[in-house]
Amino acid sequence: MNKRDIAKLAAIAGVLVLCVLLLGRIERANGRAETETVREAVKNAALTCYAVEGAYPDSLEYLKENYHLSYNEDRYFITYDAFASNRIPDINVTERGQKER
Repeated sequence: MNKRDIAKLAAIAGVLVLCVLLLGRIERANGRAETETVREAVKNAALTCYAVEGAYPDSLEYLKENYHLSYNEDRYFITYDAFASNRIPDINVTERGQKER
């Protein structure tokens, strides 16, 4: 192997490393976007309930049963803290296996 071949291999290895790093970054960004989409779905269902009924629902289960909220429960954990019927609840969505954001 000569110096030219070694330089080519090093360049290819560098490109491969960059590709792997870029793919990881894209996956993380995509995961954050999906988590935010789920959070927005819960928030929109709560806002719809408030518009229709004049109060925010007291539980996530109410939104599932009455406003057809659905999400992948195996993938996402949602905390829904309804502290007053006239205040939008605190909604946190965490992808299971990830730290809370």
